[in-house]
Amino acid sequence: MYGILAVSSLSFLLVALFTPLLIWTLRRLSLTQPIRAELPAEHQAKRGTPLMAGLILFIGIGILLQFRPGPLMLLLCVTFLLFSSVGFLDDFKKAFRQNPSGISGRMKLVLQFIYTGTILYTLFYSFGLTSDIALIHGYHLHLPVYLYVAVMLLFVVGSANAINFTDGLDGLLINVAVPTYFFFFLISDKPEVQAFSLVMIGCLLGLFLYNIYPAKVFMGDTGSLAIGGSLSFLAVIEKVEILIPILFVVYLAEQVSVILQVWWYKRTKLRLFRMAPIHYHFSLKYGWSENKVVMVFGFISWVSVLFCWLAWKYLMH
Repeated sequence: MYGILAVSSLSFLLVALFTPLLIWTLRRLSLTQPIRAELPAEHQAKRGTPLMAGLILFIGIGILLQFRPGPLMLLLCVTFLLFSSVGFLDDFKKAFRQNPSGISGRMKLVLQFIYTGTILYTLFYSFGLTSDIALIHGYHLHLPVYLYVAVMLLFVVGSANAINFTDGLDGLLINVAVPTYFFFFLISDKPEVQAFSLVMIGCLLGLFLYNIYPAKVFMGDTGSLAIGGSLSFLAVIEKVEILIPILFVVYLAEQVSVILQVWWYKRTKLRLFRMAPIHYHFSLKYGWSENKVVMVFGFISWVSVLFCWLAWKYLMH
């Protein structure tokens, strides 16, 4: 345990020390954030902020592969890197062309489905993943493999993109993701999962020093999709799929708000929210500051983790 804490602390220090160098490099290369025209004035002021700081999280991947090499750790790190590569393609096109649209949504989804299917295949045939879903008091829902795979494909890709939606305000995703990684650290009996979760927390806290409002750098999809993919697969590996609606409540609220906004507008030509994802709605309708939204959403994430831990400890065991 002390070894994992030391490695997590090292990750924090290295990310905190090297992020300024990455910021300088991204600025010199003019890889900065373009801003959507429909966003309010305070967000337009963020134009020109360096993008793709999610690259700094690779420090944690390098440390993990050195600290605890092994098949499961390699799979976790490859998962992180594969989802990050999709985000990198999107970020690079945005920054290079100064166009907030990035690569096509279809391209992003195709790549994510391919990667997710490959990782699920590997989990089934090399790590003994089962198609059971754990319920309460030792009961399990037995699903055919093909049905489980279909559901998990949709879950992983959907959750990864929901987590990506959450990265819309300074420090928001980090503040919400740290509790989620901590949940997996608490419940896992796998040293690789514990180390991965705690090192990711260390890296995110190191980046948080520069991503907190007013952000000096944005992690971009390079970081947010990597976080999304890794958290989603941690839920699959730890067999806590049943807890996802509570554990991922903030991420799902962000995604559902976008879906509802589009659906309602197509039906009525009216907006259900002032702007989606929903974090913008609280800023525009209720006048919440970015810091208030970040703190409230972070608090909700910690509460959801507490509920899930209690449910895991007292209902699922």
